Amino acid sequence: MKKLLFLLLLSGFCFGFMPVTSAQNTSNESLRSNPKLVVGIVVDQMRYDYLTRFWNHYGEGGFKRLVNGGFNCKNNHFNYTPTSTGPGHASIYTGTTPSTHGVIGNNWYDKVTNKIVYCAGDNRYNSIGTDLDAGKMSPHWMTVSTITDELRLATQKRGKVIAIALKDRGAVLPGGHMANAAYWFNGGMEGHWISSSYYMEELPKWVRNFNKANPGEKYKKTWNTLKDIKSYVESGTDDNLYEGLFGGEVSPVFPHDLPAIWDNNSQFDILKGTPYGNSLTADFALEALDGEALGEDNVTDFLAVSFSSTDYVGHQFGVNSKEIQDTYIRLDLDLERLLKALDKKVGTGEYVVFLTADHGAVDVPGYLKDQKIPAGYMDSQGMSSKFKEFMSFTYGDANLIRNYSNASFFLDHDVIRNLDLKVEEVQHAIAQELLSYDGISRVFTGHQMVQNEYTKGIPSIMQNGYNQKRSGDVLLVLDPSVVYYPETGSTHGSPYTYDTHVPLIFYGKGISKGSMVGRTEIIDIAPTIASLLGIAFPSGTTGNPIEEILE
Repeated sequence: MKKLLFLLLLSGFCFGFMPVTSAQNTSNESLRSNPKLVVGIVVDQMRYDYLTRFWNHYGEGGFKRLVNGGFNCKNNHFNYTPTSTGPGHASIYTGTTPSTHGVIGNNWYDKVTNKIVYCAGDNRYNSIGTDLDAGKMSPHWMTVSTITDELRLATQKRGKVIAIALKDRGAVLPGGHMANAAYWFNGGMEGHWISSSYYMEELPKWVRNFNKANPGEKYKKTWNTLKDIKSYVESGTDDNLYEGLFGGEVSPVFPHDLPAIWDNNSQFDILKGTPYGNSLTADFALEALDGEALGEDNVTDFLAVSFSSTDYVGHQFGVNSKEIQDTYIRLDLDLERLLKALDKKVGTGEYVVFLTADHGAVDVPGYLKDQKIPAGYMDSQGMSSKFKEFMSFTYGDANLIRNYSNASFFLDHDVIRNLDLKVEEVQHAIAQELLSYDGISRVFTGHQMVQNEYTKGIPSIMQNGYNQKRSGDVLLVLDPSVVYYPETGSTHGSPYTYDTHVPLIFYGKGISKGSMVGRTEIIDIAPTIASLLGIAFPSGTTGNPIEEILE
């Protein structure tokens, strides 16, 4: 009898008491964090080294606050190409690559309609806030859900999603398919924030009031360096051959007299190419906190903010310019303003921020060449002439090429079959020809992308950017630091590290403090936020949560 009682007690301890105790210790709070607001910040064209290069010029309340008080992923990369704005924003918020979400470029050739399409364009909708076509936008080209969509679904639409950027695609894609609103800046003579009928029938009163106050007018002023230009030793000389000019200027140097060249640069559009565009974005984001009552209850809201001016400045002046340095020093102050407002309106410790970029950028190839670093510019005209000769000699008068864009050739499969040729053989022949051209490093065919499964290196990066229904037949990879671009300013889009290595910082409620040098990828952001919130991953997610950042 005693032995039976002992066995019953033992079995109760093994199979009853421990699970019950474990269940009692598990609470909803231990499964997820419950911030009142998530703020996603994307800095357009921010290389990782901008964080370290300008560190000594930053104050304590912006970039330094996020790094010192949050978690810094030092080895964060895009794992696909093309590294450009549309695919970048889509990948950050979907947790997957263009091969899955379908946004294969800012623009691309659509095989179905035989037209070039824009990643956020949608003529089915009307502009809201302007009579121009600038508001005819929607996220319909993005074929999967976003982290912002999943938040809306998880909260039965009680959690708000507001997306803001100077660029329409920088707001539309992060907002996802279910955003309450996405807003972008319409420059020109208007200088107003606008939207699309996809989201609303009219602008809310707070936006109308903001526009009525002519928010861009206060930035119609001279752009000079915030600090003594002599202290900007982390960048090159101010007057050089590697920088572009604003219309009406004779040299690319400080100060830039914006009022004097206002009409030469489409009026309010010029603000996009100065740090004042970022300040205007921060102004509007702060207004949105109040206007939309974000973070004021216990249901998590989401504010997606993209700072686009850094991209415009980089394209015009280059990554080694005094202008790009001043732009980041000023952005640091705008970040500080935003964080202070979040402390006040949402509450310190009650929100989560992540900061990243949609791509990096290459240094101006002309400058690199002068420093004896291999670099250069593609001879597009020479390449085109040589290629036409090859096609004529090989295939006669048959027009096998439907389009060339985004470093990809699109073939006419019907014509190829009518000639009793095989598509994969034509792809291969063209690839072999192009591989002999100066400036081209590698060439891949659509057949290779479909038939093979690459796991590392540039082939894998190319495959992650290849969408079977939308991408081309022959894909080019240029040599490192060789570009299709004018000889001034910087660009991006390649699979090389100067375009793929970007910051990733997490900060706030439920986020560990520290850093890591292990590799993370841009597609890890959405599943990390989903794990933090305890909600479903976006529908196409291929990334993984970053375990180290979660408390």
